Amino acid sequence: MTDITPCTPDGLFQKLDDLGIETTTITHPAVYTVEESKEHCGDIPGAHTKNLFLRNKKGQMWLLVCLEDRKIDMKLLGKALGAGKLSFGSADRLMEFLGITPGSVSPFTVLNDKVNAVKVILDSQMMDLSPINSHPLTNTMTTSITPENLVQFLTAVNHPPEKLDMDNLAQLAQDAT
Repeated sequence: MTDITPCTPDGLFQKLDDLGIETTTITHPAVYTVEESKEHCGDIPGAHTKNLFLRNKKGQMWLLVCLEDRKIDMKLLGKALGAGKLSFGSADRLMEFLGITPGSVSPFTVLNDKVNAVKVILDSQMMDLSPINSHPLTNTMTTSITPENLVQFLTAVNHPPEKLDMDNLAQLAQDAT
């Protein structure tokens, strides 16, 4: 079990400032689903994310950050990642490795993964849009960041991301077999 004291949103904002990364953040009621997010955050320009915390039978973990309306075929995703069968990580595992509760998952949460156990996968089509909007460790706020600054942040916290062409997932899965 990983022993972490989760970072707070203020700690995240300090880390972003230390890296010279500019963001904007708004506060809103807690949102737990894409539909609730659209209701409270839909007028924020840019790409809005869906974040899936995944694991395979070997205990390997991934954080998929993709466009909020993206339909995910878990079987194809597992093949494309070379992961085999994927399932969602439990709330306990989410707290243990990313220091957050369900509903607050975002690319920013890897700041809490001090053992680098979670691999970050970014939807390459999402990365063509700017800004990218995600929760800053709580689902009562949304932070906007440029794609370049998101990659800079992830790299700075030892989670250099991989991009995945989500529009061609079936082809990628076929190529991986």
